[in-house]
Amino acid sequence: MDSARPIDARTQLTAVFGDPIEHSLSPAMHNAAYAALGMDRAYVAFHVRREYLREALHAIRSLGMLGVNLTVPHKEHALRMMAHLTDEARLLGAVNCVINRDGLLYGDNSDARGLDSALDELGIAIENRLSIIIGAGGAAAAAVIVCMRRGAGRILICNRTVARAKRLARRFGENHQRLQAQRCGTEACSLDALVDPAILSTAALVINATPMGLKTDAFAALDYGATPAECVFYDLIYAREPTPFLSPATAIGRRAVDGAEMLLNQGAIAFGLFNGVTPPKEAMRDALLRALGRE
Repeated sequence: MDSARPIDARTQLTAVFGDPIEHSLSPAMHNAAYAALGMDRAYVAFHVRREYLREALHAIRSLGMLGVNLTVPHKEHALRMMAHLTDEARLLGAVNCVINRDGLLYGDNSDARGLDSALDELGIAIENRLSIIIGAGGAAAAAVIVCMRRGAGRILICNRTVARAKRLARRFGENHQRLQAQRCGTEACSLDALVDPAILSTAALVINATPMGLKTDAFAALDYGATPAECVFYDLIYAREPTPFLSPATAIGRRAVDGAEMLLNQGAIAFGLFNGVTPPKEAMRDALLRALGRE
């Protein structure tokens, strides 16, 4: 499909809902895939505030949309609004893919699969090492699952609200067999742990699974220098410029990676779910890198 081809009444739509949404590069990826396959379909971004999420989800059926992706702050709230849930969505307690199947909405979650593939491609190994996850929402749940499945020896969940982190640690700590993962120490603490050298000195991986840096120009206090030289800092957020979480890591020579590759993997999974065809992943990667100015 030529990129200049007009959208008309026959064009089928897919989309992403979020707040904020202006930063999203999902349309660039999905529309490049449609162009590569010559499909008369289009992917758009909608700014949907939290109080309008239910109405927006109802619109998927009424408008005949094939499906939508959900980003912050909608992933956990959408869980209760789905007619059907995959095991992965139920396990994670969040939905980031909504598929319309003959008017029934199916909620899935590709966060863990996308992150796991990204860590594989980056060659990041954490077996029997400490992983620190910042946040306790749906994205953090995906990060915990991935670290458990990849054999982390210990996982520390740091969150402003410690009680929420404890619930997440307890939920996954008690379900390692269901997660197809080995048992590992999963603990919760406040953000104060991020400035504790005794904790940071053994970290192999630090993941930001919060929106900090997406809506703000600052990140929580973190003693980057206390981490080992080989420690990797991974931000689930992606941006054209280094995020507030990653910039200090880069400044002292730590490996710092944003969520672009995770986004690509999630996007490819969603494309297959929405359209029922194998995604042209290289076309999607090229479009993403162009949009990020990383060609």
